[in-house]
Amino acid sequence: MNLQSLSWRALPWIKATRPQWRYALRNGIAMCLALSFAYYLNLDEPYWAMTSAAVVSFPTVGGVISKSIGRIAGSLLGAVAALVIAGHTLTDPWFFLFSMSAWLAFCTWACAMFMNNAAYAFQLAGYTCAIIAFPIINIVDATQLWEIAQARVCEVIVGLLCGALMMMIMPSTSDGNALLTALKNMHARILEHASLLWQPETTDAIRTAHESVIGQILTMNLLRIQAFWSHYRFRRQNRLLNYLLHQQLRLTSVISSLRRMLLSWPNPPENTREVIEALLKALARPDVDVYTIAKIIAPLAPVDPQDYRHQAFWQRLRYFCRLYLRASQWLYRLENASAISEFNVPEAPALTRNTDHAEALWNGIRTFCALVLVGAWSISAQWSSGPAALTLAAICCVLYSASPSPFNSLTLLLRTLLLLSAFSFVVKFGLMVQISDLWQFLLFLFPLLTTMQLLKLQMPKFAGLWGQLIVFMGSFIAVTNPPTYDFGAFLNDNLAKILGVGLAWLAFAVLKPGSDARKSRRHIRALRRHFVDQLSRRPQQSEHEFESLVYHRISQLSNSQDALARRWLLRWGVVLLNCTHVVWQLRDWQTRSDPLVQVRDICIGLLRDVMSERGVQQRPLASALNELQRICDALSHHHQPAARELAAIIWRLHCSLSQLEQAPIEGTITERTA
Repeated sequence: MNLQSLSWRALPWIKATRPQWRYALRNGIAMCLALSFAYYLNLDEPYWAMTSAAVVSFPTVGGVISKSIGRIAGSLLGAVAALVIAGHTLTDPWFFLFSMSAWLAFCTWACAMFMNNAAYAFQLAGYTCAIIAFPIINIVDATQLWEIAQARVCEVIVGLLCGALMMMIMPSTSDGNALLTALKNMHARILEHASLLWQPETTDAIRTAHESVIGQILTMNLLRIQAFWSHYRFRRQNRLLNYLLHQQLRLTSVISSLRRMLLSWPNPPENTREVIEALLKALARPDVDVYTIAKIIAPLAPVDPQDYRHQAFWQRLRYFCRLYLRASQWLYRLENASAISEFNVPEAPALTRNTDHAEALWNGIRTFCALVLVGAWSISAQWSSGPAALTLAAICCVLYSASPSPFNSLTLLLRTLLLLSAFSFVVKFGLMVQISDLWQFLLFLFPLLTTMQLLKLQMPKFAGLWGQLIVFMGSFIAVTNPPTYDFGAFLNDNLAKILGVGLAWLAFAVLKPGSDARKSRRHIRALRRHFVDQLSRRPQQSEHEFESLVYHRISQLSNSQDALARRWLLRWGVVLLNCTHVVWQLRDWQTRSDPLVQVRDICIGLLRDVMSERGVQQRPLASALNELQRICDALSHHHQPAARELAAIIWRLHCSLSQLEQAPIEGTITERTA
């Protein structure tokens, strides 16, 4: 044991920093205020207000606002659903059970179909309906249903208002500053990523780094949404922020394209690596200009006009420099913009998100089956605590269906509930029975909540456990007005909650989420289908939209333990994206009526013959690569400069397609083809 960990300096209150104290005090006061207001408003279960304040305890203003909006919308929708469903089915428990299961299955499906606040709102609509409706399964008076629904919504709103009030009194770090810092850090990391990928070797570290960069850029889109809600300045600059994210995704694409050319170039100049390192160092300086970059890359300028490989690499490297410098200029303008600054930003669509429909439908079916099973057991056994089991099972099925590792989350929740059962027994029957006023209990609760918030920040390895302990503690201690101390009901309710989570775990074990290999195959088939659309004369998606779609699908398996599935999804995504960039460049190439345009159309036609939704046809691929190489060699000797320019573009297409020679015939991912 480390003796330093036993010293007084290791105590959470001593080693906490000022931001940590501000976060802990703000959330602790908000939860205590929510409990107090709900208690003195005579709401029957005021602990739900404390839970609501804990759920929206985001460290930034934008996070609190955006999550609160989703929570209010979801709570109102869930309350309306509870009133409609329970109001029409109270006299028939089985009809009530099937109706509630269908609604929660719909909410689970909708969570996967949307993102951010919309997904969170449907989550709340699902388990708010469960919280309101399941406890009244034995009630026949519709008036009580309205009163309970009204009380739950009021408790949620009280918790949100207390959290918002404390955020205004004790504000935290600005979302805008966090976003600007993240954008600048990613801008610098792109250069490090380029240095890594432009190495001649191929390692797993390179693939992992590429996935990490893609995931971080897409994660910044969430920061952009939070910044949008936090400050007027960032709402005005929302188009610029979205454009910068697209620029960083494009830089990542260009880096992978240059890597593919370097690996396919048989005889690059000897000073290529030296010039690239000097270029990356120069781009990292804040005062760099176009003239300095031009001088650095001048030694790499092609000398032989017939060397289409050198021409292709040179043009793409210059394009990378232009993109990076343009992004640096926009970042500088954004950082120094005032609250009323306006910029003429190039058009960029919102980052594309595509849903795995099969997985979303499977999640809904799992929720329906699990709740019908738990409800049938409760009704048949006439178990008085069955509603508690149903409520926890519903929360788990809705909440963890979108989790990348549901079994780990459910296991952690089971540990949390077991700890809370023992803790709440000591608090409720050891402390609460001896006090008569709420303020006396708050003298114990406030230091406890503050300490737990500090431990959550100081122990990142156990942050999930501490967070769940804070959120679920209120429902286990169950401060009510008036207080109740029925030991039998307390024991039954706690046991029911644990069994509800256990039955949800069983549902996930029987109706397992799709394997990562299966998800990878679905994503790859979808990417090929969208790529075939990109080859049409009028594609449904623009170049930017397809690019963000590809990267979104790649990021879906970023946390997967199946390295083979991740590798093939990344490989297909990068190859199809590089080919798409070439297709758009060919499509935008000079509009002419001479034979060069026919050559361009032949190249796009070769892609249509090679690629289909089912996969790559190996014989057409081999013949297509040979034909592309023949076209490049023929155009390199053409007397027109435009023909040599076209040869360089077509060689880029050849470099991208050549990686698919290792691909399985119909997209089957096997060890043999890896």
